[in-house]
Amino acid sequence: MKAVIFRQHGGPEVLEPAEVPEPKHKANEVLVEVRACALNHLDVWVRGGLPGVSIPLPHILGDDIAGVVREAGELVNWVKPGDEVMLHPGVSCGHCAACLRGQDNFCPEYDILGYRRDGGYAELVAAPGTNVIPKPKSINWTEAAALPLVTVTAWHMLVTRANLQPGEDVLIHAAGSGVGSIAIQIAKLRGARVIATAGSDEKLAKAKELGADELINYSRADWPKEVKRLTDRQGVDVVFEHTGAETWPGSIASMKNGGRLVTCGATSGFDARTDLRQIFYRQLTILGSFMGSKAELLEAMKFVERGAIRAVIDQSMPLAEARRAHELIENRVQFGKVVLIP
Repeated sequence: MKAVIFRQHGGPEVLEPAEVPEPKHKANEVLVEVRACALNHLDVWVRGGLPGVSIPLPHILGDDIAGVVREAGELVNWVKPGDEVMLHPGVSCGHCAACLRGQDNFCPEYDILGYRRDGGYAELVAAPGTNVIPKPKSINWTEAAALPLVTVTAWHMLVTRANLQPGEDVLIHAAGSGVGSIAIQIAKLRGARVIATAGSDEKLAKAKELGADELINYSRADWPKEVKRLTDRQGVDVVFEHTGAETWPGSIASMKNGGRLVTCGATSGFDARTDLRQIFYRQLTILGSFMGSKAELLEAMKFVERGAIRAVIDQSMPLAEARRAHELIENRVQFGKVVLIP
């Protein structure tokens, strides 16, 4: 089959089109013909190499996948060939205590499609049958691929971890990112007032179209003061953090006393400075968040089906142009998701 692989870690130039053997699926898995695969920052990190993480080489990236079931393993009786599906990107054991209580993203064996196992930069991908989600008829393939990872991540952050409430103020960073664009929509569903940040006025205008109430260009050094101005010097109830070192001190300064900060990433660097006096004196709460459970994605998909959450697509391009897609993500010029079409 056709795929895009990398044989060694490095920059976007290590990505290369190749002919590779078709994947073999196990009895509890499905074989899916990939119709679209969206990019995430995880793709960039895996391609570049992560300290202490061994990635089998050559490797096929891609964790956000939508397609048609070609074959279903003998233990998978809820899916049949021809079904149009989306794939939950998180892979768990299914039998540990965390999985059995519905917190599969806490599974000790947790993995992600395209992370330490081959993903969707290919014509075919093998995935656990439990990861299959029916594709709503109301959305196309590009939209279906753009939704799973960022939707489950933002839902877990705002609904499950931060417990965002109606009337609260929430600061959402990097509105032009895939997860930021979905977070704006989820926050509005929860009845919150959204203060969105981005690095350009063009991106802020698009954030306004998604429902953001207030806009801040965080390329300006004094952006935390603007947050305080917009909240009558109180600060926000919740900060939606995923950018890391560059915004972290300002995020702490932007919180009201007793506020919550929830973080899922560190795209600008992981070595963030924290004045611990701010945490205990102001009684702040720092919440870590990683992916989300299959049940949470199913809950969020109800709102996708109703049109209350929609995919935000910057552009789609042929699979063979994966290198250019990675360059767009690394340069942060896109608004929403970049999607590859095999």
